[in-house]
Amino acid sequence: MSGDEVDLGRRRMITGATAVTGGVGAACVAVPFVSYWEPSVAAQAAGAPVEVDISELRPGEKITVEWQRKPVWVIRRTEEELATLQGHEDSLRDPQSEESDQPDYVANANRSLKPEYLVMIGICTHLGCSPTFDPGRELESGWSGGFFCPCHGGKYDLAGRVLNGVPPPKNMAVPPHRYLSDTVILVGEDEGVA
Repeated sequence: MSGDEVDLGRRRMITGATAVTGGVGAACVAVPFVSYWEPSVAAQAAGAPVEVDISELRPGEKITVEWQRKPVWVIRRTEEELATLQGHEDSLRDPQSEESDQPDYVANANRSLKPEYLVMIGICTHLGCSPTFDPGRELESGWSGGFFCPCHGGKYDLAGRVLNGVPPPKNMAVPPHRYLSDTVILVGEDEGVA
């Protein structure tokens, strides 16, 4: 091969190697750049939506996640617990949740999109204490189950509705939320919920 001839095979190899090296370099630059736009843990705590996997949640259990620096409870209620929500409306301060902090789509006796699952901010509406989840505690004669705030005696049913005659002024708050699938709830966003 003379000096004027071009080795096309070598040229293709060098061009290919340069392209691969450039592609790897671009990926190395793009990954941190794209990651930068994802919400940080601090941003999620400050208000970004939080995904909650409920696939392992058994009936009668509660899990807690953090959203906007507040505890959010997801409770899977049993059929027996759901039955306790009926027939005691006269003992509740706001049985229809007309004065509650909640999205319109949970304005029902269960205060939920799906009766079995309750999504609620775990803070008493009196002075901000965290009530205990005690579905077996008898709160009133003949009616058991709910949430009890040990700070000042606040009592709520298993839908977070406050009883008459206790300090909390209104029902516990329900955050905006929606189901991404049968086993994942997105807390903090309710776009598309009807």
